[in-house]
Amino acid sequence: MKSIQLSQILPVLLAVIGLSIGQILFKLAAAQMTSLREALKSIVSGWMLVALIVYAVATLLWVYALRTLPLRVAYPFAALAYLLVPLLAHFFLSEPLQARTLIGAAIIMLGILVSVT
Repeated sequence: MKSIQLSQILPVLLAVIGLSIGQILFKLAAAQMTSLREALKSIVSGWMLVALIVYAVATLLWVYALRTLPLRVAYPFAALAYLLVPLLAHFFLSEPLQARTLIGAAIIMLGILVSVT
């Protein structure tokens, strides 16, 4: 099997980080929605607009990475979001971070290692 270079994995990692940040931005946008009318207006609100831009950039990074990286190698890295999103939510949204979340994330990380090595 051909070895994988950091330059191949970096766009995948950046894409997962971007998608995780996007989730925090979507949560901030959702907090501004009090009704369906507000939800429709929020499409052009600051948080929603930034979240959509971040998602678009992350998607471009993902597609760029898939040019040279097999999907069977790239896709398990998407599971890193199961660690990143709760951590970001804890630090930026003051959401509680529970031990079982961290234990589950550790198991997922082990799964990523098993699947890509």
